[in-house]
Amino acid sequence: MSNLANIRNFCIIAHVDHGKTTLSDRLLERTQTVEKRQMKEQLLDSMDLEREKGITIKCHPVTMLYKSANGHEYTLNLIDTPGHVDFSYEVSRSLAACEGACLLIDASQGVEAQTVANATLAMQQNLEILPIINKIDLPGARPEEARRQLEDILTIPAHDALLASGKAGIGITEILESIILRVPPPRWSDYKHHRALIFDSLFDTYKGVVAYVRVFSGAFSPGDTIQLMANNAKSTIKEVGIFSPKPHPTETLQPGSVGYIVLNIREVSDVKIGDTITLAANPATEPVPGFKEVRPMVFSGIYPIDTANYEKLKNSLAKLAINDAALTHTPESSVALGFGFRCGFLGLLHMEIIQERLRREYDLDIISTYPSVVYRIHTSDGKITPIDNPSFMPNPSLITCIEEPTIKARLHIPAWSIGDILTLIMEKRGQCDHTDTLDQDRVMLACTLPLNEILVDFNDRLKSLTRGYGSLDYELGHYITSDLVKMDILVQEEPVDAFSCIVHRQKAEARGRAICERLKELLPRQLFKVPIQAAIGGKVIARETLGSTGKDVTAKCYGGDITRKRKLLDKQKEGKKRMKQIGRVSIPQEVFTKILRNEG
Repeated sequence: MSNLANIRNFCIIAHVDHGKTTLSDRLLERTQTVEKRQMKEQLLDSMDLEREKGITIKCHPVTMLYKSANGHEYTLNLIDTPGHVDFSYEVSRSLAACEGACLLIDASQGVEAQTVANATLAMQQNLEILPIINKIDLPGARPEEARRQLEDILTIPAHDALLASGKAGIGITEILESIILRVPPPRWSDYKHHRALIFDSLFDTYKGVVAYVRVFSGAFSPGDTIQLMANNAKSTIKEVGIFSPKPHPTETLQPGSVGYIVLNIREVSDVKIGDTITLAANPATEPVPGFKEVRPMVFSGIYPIDTANYEKLKNSLAKLAINDAALTHTPESSVALGFGFRCGFLGLLHMEIIQERLRREYDLDIISTYPSVVYRIHTSDGKITPIDNPSFMPNPSLITCIEEPTIKARLHIPAWSIGDILTLIMEKRGQCDHTDTLDQDRVMLACTLPLNEILVDFNDRLKSLTRGYGSLDYELGHYITSDLVKMDILVQEEPVDAFSCIVHRQKAEARGRAICERLKELLPRQLFKVPIQAAIGGKVIARETLGSTGKDVTAKCYGGDITRKRKLLDKQKEGKKRMKQIGRVSIPQEVFTKILRNEG
């Protein structure tokens, strides 16, 4: 038990860009886990995307050894977590694997939306919260203001807060000593069965499925036969080890430790993140608390631009799904785009990251359809059908009502921008439930908004209206009945399924007109005029006409009477009429690419 008393498991939680990764770099340096010559900025952010965007996308565990001022050596297991709202499920799993959490607050920004959300998650898990006011070396730092917000908004005693700067390396030793002093040793270690929580996983081409685990009770060694509690799948352990910060094989994983287990499992979908591993010979009766199936909120079709890459896209999505529990994909086909997949994401940033990873890591050229959410369609026969694709919408005459999902949003904004933000909320069909004044400069708005209204440009508009100071955090709310309709885009009176979408009736005309105008710009001209229409059911709500390419039929006619020219022009007019009846417009692939990339 003396070994357990010297283990501390903790994570760092914060709002986006409050300095989590920089602080973890300093902790790695101070504990000499990484040599100075191997050290680089954002060491735990291994993906190019993470470095470029300055965000953490995946959890990154690391084991550090630290000799305390009291003379004892401690094993510190740090799990670095994402800060963006789309990855809050990653955060909740990381918290389930820890006993303590360092709550980071930017001294110049103060408490923001995601700070509140992550602190609430940590409180629900009964973790010891260590408040740290970071970036105190900045000229605009207001540590006293941050302390006051800690007490007022999060009800955490201000005297508990530590002052630090990840960039300048201030207060790093104090943080390590506080973790040892205040974070309790590993919990639930005396449980009679073997249990380990899978908080992340990845697919290694050479090893297979690698599960990132926190061992709660019992020891796991290579050769043991284990069982996954969610689906009772059995497997043999091929290798175990810890992260320091690169994977380092060990003989066994003891209770309280954080590391990885390489499983002899072929099917990537068998390993569910948040699941519990136990021994097959003597399985546990109850899993480690914290497992829940994650539900995607945003759906979009992903298609390969070259149809020959369909199998490659299928395999790439399967590999990404093992690293990402929230990604779902089911095959679908479109008349315009061919074969592809309907993918479910946690949010818009999550969708952007997955698409970018497909392009970079798997070298795929893809096109995605306009993002949508899951609507509930009530039909006259009393059935309720969930729909995430406009193509599956039933006949309008059978629909009694359509329900759409809403979100409960918390917006932290500067006080001077409140008028502009309230206008934005009204424009997005939302309502402000109540307003809290945090201090003389900042306000928190609690609002209810339809989920599909925040999909495309809400966050960008929020940032520009608040000059970058606004922040958003949201959770799924209830379904509400709305006046929603399916809008079709018709080219030469033929519907193009890739451009179909479900929109609010009030916004349909503006949206339809925008797509028609864009198509008029991009479509190649034909020998006849082409009508481009936006329609709801049988009613056309917007129309543009693509002009024809003129052919000079009178070029070969020189001299003679005017009636000769007129006869040729009349003959051409008849030909165009006939051509229009049988003429079909083929839409080039690049038109879809330009419109859908511009739209989404």
